[in-house]
Amino acid sequence: MPTSFLTQEGYQKLQEELDHLRTVKRKEIANRLHEAMEGGELIENAEYEAAKNEQAFVEGRIKELEILLATARVVEESAIDREVVQVGNKVTIQEEGGEPETYTIVGAAEANPSEGKISNESPIGRALMNHRVNDVVRVEAPAGSYSVRILKVE
Repeated sequence: MPTSFLTQEGYQKLQEELDHLRTVKRKEIANRLHEAMEGGELIENAEYEAAKNEQAFVEGRIKELEILLATARVVEESAIDREVVQVGNKVTIQEEGGEPETYTIVGAAEANPSEGKISNESPIGRALMNHRVNDVVRVEAPAGSYSVRILKVE
């Protein structure tokens, strides 16, 4: 199993999600199941079936989060190198003729491109890893390859 990287913020968010699923969501589902069971025939009870499906999903997500949090490597803010791109860095890049774009490199579990968080395992994240300011990096993406210059690493 490859190492999963998490920032401290990402670790905290996933831990909060796990706590919510264990304490709040499990109880909500148990109540729904109890109410559905009191509703009569379980074989034809759509609410019971929906609650059982949700319970299976929640239990799967709990297990997934437990494994992820137990095996993840948390990148400490103080350990982040500001010279070389690695998980935890904020990186500003520019494609030739394009506008500068800034991304935070995170582990796959935290990736959210709409928030500017890209995975170290994504094509662009993988290409940027271990490079420095002013390096021109070739990105091999599904839609084709292109080059970007690293303008800033923080």
